[in-house]
Amino acid sequence: MISVDEALERVLSHFEPLEPEEVEVLEALDCVLAEDVYSDMDVPPFDNSAMDGYAVRAADTVGASRESPVELQVIGAVAAGHTTDLVVKPGTAIRIMTGAPLPAGADAVVRFEDTGESREGRVEIFGQVVAGANVRLAGGDVRRGELVLSRGTTLRPQGIGVLASLGRTRIQVIRRPRVGIVATGDELVAIDEPLTPAKIRSSNEYSSAALVRRYGGIPIRLGIARDDPEDLKARICEGLAQKVDLFITSAGVSAGDYDVVRDVLAEEGKVHFWGVRMRPGKALAFGEIQGVSLLGLSGNPMAFLVAFEQFARPAILKMLGKAQLRHLTVEAVLEHDVDGSEWCDLRPAVVTKRGGEYYASVVGLRGFGVLASVVRANGLIIIPEGVRDKRVGEWVVVQMLDWPEDVA
Repeated sequence: MISVDEALERVLSHFEPLEPEEVEVLEALDCVLAEDVYSDMDVPPFDNSAMDGYAVRAADTVGASRESPVELQVIGAVAAGHTTDLVVKPGTAIRIMTGAPLPAGADAVVRFEDTGESREGRVEIFGQVVAGANVRLAGGDVRRGELVLSRGTTLRPQGIGVLASLGRTRIQVIRRPRVGIVATGDELVAIDEPLTPAKIRSSNEYSSAALVRRYGGIPIRLGIARDDPEDLKARICEGLAQKVDLFITSAGVSAGDYDVVRDVLAEEGKVHFWGVRMRPGKALAFGEIQGVSLLGLSGNPMAFLVAFEQFARPAILKMLGKAQLRHLTVEAVLEHDVDGSEWCDLRPAVVTKRGGEYYASVVGLRGFGVLASVVRANGLIIIPEGVRDKRVGEWVVVQMLDWPEDVA
């Protein structure tokens, strides 16, 4: 068996960012840009008001105060989405709404809060403003010809908004990987089927699909393969026909009489390695069939989830062109004794933040096969190889899976 770090290095060596594709702008969320985006316009395209108020000449407000307000003649109004031919001349003002174009002659906006009604058709100004006050200038956000989003950028909602402001309806991004998912085992039934003696529902199939989708891939569910090499081969052939970029299987990778994944991998393709010095999740096979990589993970639900986070997730992120492939980690104070081993131990935990420090509380103490016990977990405590135990109060490194509000 090899170490976790060596296993990850060997897995990642078989993946590269996928080719670009053009997608609808909303479909590009969380994807990596495959092109530089330059603006072909100024944003905003015209000077406009940043406040509801009155468009004025700043010179007309000199000396204005609540004790000695300046009165201006209101000659009209302009709302967002509309224009006006009126010109602000000395001693006049135009009522203006946020986002409306700044009228000719005006160089500032006085907020409604700093004004008061006077005689009919006039407004009192209670404070002096300078030129440019409460005005968003044309090109103040983006200038024509400016590089606004660089190739390699992961598109967040803000980036989608920028693309929309530039009128981009489609954009080139790194293609999302298609991940074929196969659950194996005679004991499995579909989640909508009744349970009969010796049967369990195919939960790993859905955990895997959800994780693939969460990390940016496209899950291709290929169903349940029975403990029969020919059935598994048929599922793999179906995945190849659907042009998957990676296979993920659950179960069938240990040394049992009916563990067929490793055997089929060796017969139909290549086995790059088998077994990792990791608990849970030691039963892991990595290889390829017809040039498509296959990660065979344990059928044990907790072991499956832990191994997915360590190996499948980074592979998906690398195909997506992401720069950060590993989960971020924090140092936390341990709230339970944890026994280690000669292997790397990864223990699901709930991480909280109190008094400026992180604390890690182990979950899943009832055993590695109890999936419901780790539903609350937001991190994995890492006990390195050869560390026999960690005690309450000691510091441990935790790989964060989620960042809830109380940990931010």
